[in-house]
Amino acid sequence: QVQLVESGGGLVQPGGSLRLSCAASGFTFSMYIMRWFRQAPGKERELVADITAAGGSTIYADSVKGRFTISRDNTKNTVYLQMESLKPEDTAVYYCYAKNERTFAGYWGHGTQVTVSS
Repeated sequence: QVQLVESGGGLVQPGGSLRLSCAASGFTFSMYIMRWFRQAPGKERELVADITAAGGSTIYADSVKGRFTISRDNTKNTVYLQMESLKPEDTAVYYCYAKNERTFAGYWGHGTQVTVSS
């Protein structure tokens, strides 16, 4: 069955770094656009970063540009989100999302909590 399993979240001080991973199984990973979303308490889920199926193109939310980097390894069926210079407003549950580049069928992970606090 399809699985997206996020890991790497935790508590970090402002200015710190974290690397999130999302391990995929049950579908052809290399045919899927991969995205990271986040949802803070009381707020809507928002797109953080997007990477094309082959990994050749990325987009970022304005709020994370220059601080976050999305990447993928299609040999390991894994997508990553490297987060630098973290701010308290980055606190949220981070979700990975897979979207088929042709059919647009999508799958969600269960999320990993990131808390930025001193």
